Amino acid sequence: MHKTAVLNVVGLTPSLIGDAMPALSAWMRDATLARIKSSFPAVTCSAQSDYLTGTYPDQHGIVGNGWYAREDAEIRFWKQSNHLVHGRKIWETARGLDPSFTCANLFWWFNMYSTVDYSVTPRPMYPADGRKIPDVYTAPGSLRDELQSQLGTFPLFEFWGPRAGIRSTRWIADAAMLVNRRFNPTLTLIYLPHLDYNLQRLGPGAAATNDLREVDAVCADLIRYYESHGARVIVLSEYGIREVSRPIHLNRVLRQHGLIAVRDELGHEILDPGASAAFAVADHQVAHVYVNDRAKLNDVRAILERVTGVEAVLGEAEKQLAHIAHERAGDLIAVSEPNSWFTYYFWDDDARAPDFARTVEIHRKPGYDPVELFLDPAIRIPPLSVGWKLAKRKAGLRSLLDVIPLDATLVKGSHGRQTDWDEEGPVFITKNKDLMASTTIGPIDVHALILRHLYERVRDDGGLLR
Repeated sequence: MHKTAVLNVVGLTPSLIGDAMPALSAWMRDATLARIKSSFPAVTCSAQSDYLTGTYPDQHGIVGNGWYAREDAEIRFWKQSNHLVHGRKIWETARGLDPSFTCANLFWWFNMYSTVDYSVTPRPMYPADGRKIPDVYTAPGSLRDELQSQLGTFPLFEFWGPRAGIRSTRWIADAAMLVNRRFNPTLTLIYLPHLDYNLQRLGPGAAATNDLREVDAVCADLIRYYESHGARVIVLSEYGIREVSRPIHLNRVLRQHGLIAVRDELGHEILDPGASAAFAVADHQVAHVYVNDRAKLNDVRAILERVTGVEAVLGEAEKQLAHIAHERAGDLIAVSEPNSWFTYYFWDDDARAPDFARTVEIHRKPGYDPVELFLDPAIRIPPLSVGWKLAKRKAGLRSLLDVIPLDATLVKGSHGRQTDWDEEGPVFITKNKDLMASTTIGPIDVHALILRHLYERVRDDGGLLR
């Protein structure tokens, strides 16, 4: 059994590895880079579940970062329970091969109530006065205080939102090394999100050299640390981010055809999915479209196929071929053209948008919202405006942190479409060249490759060769 560390550098593609990433480039001179045909959808939760179970969404059930829970008639995004991921996880297979095996999971998703040995994941506190207080959830529970006493409070507001930047990635890396010193796990999974932010804000064509250098420095520290402790190191990514220029508002289109139901709440409109004949759950370049009125299924498909920027609409047959025919998936799935992406917007008048639309609110929005990475450019003095709102909260007053714009054209990068083995897709990099049978792999192959780094004689089905 070999100690192994997996660095998940979000958004890393072959085209980004160059002069701006000197440490990773130097490390790779002795390594093999395999291109991964990306998951479908090529989004965080689905890709990670493909990797960790060795199965597709039609088996593990993670059809996106969120989906419509039909039994509750609610749209749910960024849920955290590991029980939502069906199937045998990589650490369970590894533990079955050797009971002494242990695993630490640092910020890969669905990291609560898991059978992993050690876990750290973001989990803010939400007091009744409306505040959001940065915090983490850990197993064992005592690790929470140990990490934050040594590293400081997890910088949640730099993990996502307008201030998202390198400090959260550095905190995760430092936490991983602390967990290793404390527990010495056999396998450590580390999520490094930094590139994700400006690749979406600015697009890959304008990706800042500074971002690449910053994450390269974090990778260099982790690689040096783990290799000095005798670990094999894998560097991988989940998807590549494409340049986009066209946001598509599918729910507004469906509303024009009388299919969307909304409620008026204190002058704001709220999507009512349970009462809607059809609605879209947007997730980057993929949208799950749920059709409650089955008699209108063909009509809804025809509407979607006419929308400018929609490249394909998947029905039952196409979902089977894409390995996403699961009960959580939409009745139809829309896929955008490469330069387009889907918003969750359902209102026609910004004055009637829900109050949470202008806030960072990943759980209440009925779809993924990358515009949360921006401060509203209409705010004349952002530090003064944000500071005043935060001061009111600290004084115990309820205050809406409504600083997010409603201009989807600000977003310049997206992902979700499946990419083939190319310069803009995800990667798997290792110095253990003898374990790589090919330099082109599928997303579910990652599972077996990680197991082979742990146990060289592992079969594709997870057993050991005799």
